[in-house]
Parts: sequence; C-alpha cells; structure tokens
Amino acid sequence: MPSLYITTNLNLDGVDTDPIFSEATTAVSTIIGKPEKFVMVILKSSVPISFENSKEPAAYAEIVSMGGINSEVKRKLIATLGTILQSKLSIPRTRFFLKVFDTTAFSTKSRM
Repeated sequence: MPSLYITTNLNLDGVDTDPIFSEATTAVSTIIGKPEKFVMVILKSSVPISFENSKEPAAYAEIVSMGGINSEVKRKLIATLGTILQSKLSIPRTRFFLKVFDTTAFSTKSRM
C-alpha cells in the first residue's frame, strides 16, 4: 500500500483539497503500478517550513511503498507531484522536496 504524506506551510482552510487528493492518488497509482484502492494520501497544512532561508510557500512529502520504486519511478513521482502542487496550490516545483522509501529495499532474512 503506497502512502503519500504531504506537508505544506500554506493554510488550506477553505481550500478545496479534493482535486489534490484525487490527482495525487491517480499519479501514485499509475507511476508505482499499484491499484488506486491501496493508495493513501495525507495532506497536512499550516506547518512552519523554512526552505532556502525563506518561509515562502513550500512543501515536503514522503512516500512509502512496498515495492514498485526505482530511480525512474522516483523521477516521475517528483515531477508529477511537484506539478500537482504547483498547479493546485501555487507551490513552485523548486520549493518541493520528496523523500521516497521502498520498504522492500531493506528486507532482511530472519535467522530463526
């Protein structure tokens, strides 16, 4: 189940966030190759963020997935999610950072 957690310093009270959830869910599903019904998107606003010593609109996101992540997928996720945040919230793509984590990349064998 891919989980996308987006944090922004913008106040989203009164903002229709449904298109963000919808587009982000579709993007993650399509790019990672998992069904939309397994994609979770969390959006948290009004979090103090300073980026490049500026408090202008910015966003930080983390995505965790059980498989489906490689360097091409990472590039597509960064570009696509950055575009969604830019078009829906006017957050410049240059002020968006995405941390990508594949839980299967660090699997360990049990010695039991």
